[in-house]
Amino acid sequence: MEKAESGVNTGFTLRIAIIVALGGFLMGFDASVISGVVTFIEPEFSLTKIELGWAVASLTLTATLAMMLAGPLSDRFGRKPVLSAAAVIFAISAVASAFAPTFTWLVVARMLGGFGVGAALIVAPMYIAEVAPAAIRGRMVSINQLNIVVGISAAFFSNYCVLQLAQSDISWVQALGLSEWTWRWMLGLETLPAVIYFCGLFFVPESPRWLAMQGRHKEALAVLERVSDAPEAELASVQQSLEASDTDSKRLPLKELFSAPMRWVISIGLVVAVLQQITGINSVFFYAPMIFEQSGIGTDSAFMQAVLVGLTNLVFTLAAMALIDKLGRKPLLSFGVGGIAACMFLLAYGFGSATYTLQGATLAKLPELAEVPTLQAMVGTTFSSDLDFKAALNTALGSEQAGAYEAQLLTASVTMNPTLILVGILGFVACFAISLGPVMWVLFSELFPNRIRALAISFVGLVNSAVSFLVQLVFPWELANIGNAGTFAIYGGFALVGLFAISRLLPETKGKSLEELEGMLVRG
Repeated sequence: MEKAESGVNTGFTLRIAIIVALGGFLMGFDASVISGVVTFIEPEFSLTKIELGWAVASLTLTATLAMMLAGPLSDRFGRKPVLSAAAVIFAISAVASAFAPTFTWLVVARMLGGFGVGAALIVAPMYIAEVAPAAIRGRMVSINQLNIVVGISAAFFSNYCVLQLAQSDISWVQALGLSEWTWRWMLGLETLPAVIYFCGLFFVPESPRWLAMQGRHKEALAVLERVSDAPEAELASVQQSLEASDTDSKRLPLKELFSAPMRWVISIGLVVAVLQQITGINSVFFYAPMIFEQSGIGTDSAFMQAVLVGLTNLVFTLAAMALIDKLGRKPLLSFGVGGIAACMFLLAYGFGSATYTLQGATLAKLPELAEVPTLQAMVGTTFSSDLDFKAALNTALGSEQAGAYEAQLLTASVTMNPTLILVGILGFVACFAISLGPVMWVLFSELFPNRIRALAISFVGLVNSAVSFLVQLVFPWELANIGNAGTFAIYGGFALVGLFAISRLLPETKGKSLEELEGMLVRG
């Protein structure tokens, strides 16, 4: 039998954590696969910048709603049924997105997938925290974040592979229509892991703490005997916590969430929830090829560098998992958020120092534009910012035609250091992956008392998702109206504010049982 530091059997715990965390893989894949799709759907559906943002952010909108519902639903029906329903939703959304005939259909299909994302994002780490012993809980819960990262990496890699295959003359590629339906294949590939997840959940037991909440103590003890070295004592501790939280039976759980004893806990949760998204991580994950294209490296290289983003995310998430139960939550957050601020200011400097000069050779490759007099007048003129260059394009071509050719002309005209941008992006992703990425969900699973954990995680998860939705929605608009440099400078400023808040509010939670943390954090 495999043993952990505390003497408990980790083999069974690890297996069920890996299966449950496949929900994280699907969440990461579903959210990030759109990064490769935006390049195709913007011209195909003639989208404005806000519509493009909506295509990306629509999934997060319904995920926000699902996060508020998933916790209470999992309290009523159990953790497993909610996760199984999420797997079915992922599969249906993938198929519907791939066959979307219109932009509206695509948005509706993506919004359906958001319900699966929200449920998996809330319930999977909660389930793992309720099963895993305190000594290894940080690493076990981090498996969910690891799977999110693997899903993001898989989406970047599959997008790159589909793009490369679509450009080949292989007979089976042509028969499958990859060149004609490139973005549809990118979206449809999610169906396979969704089916695997649904089947895998049949081999997972229900959460012992949820069973105890339902008064099913024999079943709870049976599960604890497989994951704990002191199952009877742990069950007694859970029952004591549940009984203590029921002393004021007239108080509604939602009211208790905002009560004076919970004020410190909910403040920590909200600060971390907002900080994780407002520093711009999903702008990078969901628009990575677009960002790299604007550094002038071309479409194929942009997709390849997006793969590097995914690999960096994976490597540093593994590092976080190795360190989170040794160094603790607060040191990782402090180091990571400080690094995020530095990398965002580096990106702001990199894009701020770029210049843009339209060359005659560029227009020669675009015969439909070569004879436009107002555009010819721009040739040889150097612009000091992307905003000035885009404004000149709009004046020369009109907003509709400028939008159609903007990315191509911007990429061909920019003079900057693309290596600096790559270093800034990869450094930002590394700092996020070793801190805010996994640590936030570990903290969410630890901070809140047993009786209201599901509701509390749903609430802070909703706030996190709402901020994510806004960041994704406005990012194309920000690039068009504030510019690359200004957008990344804003993210860096948010990171500095967050670093100060972490230093003032956050306690260390490593190595303590959920019941010990409740006694320490809930005041009164």
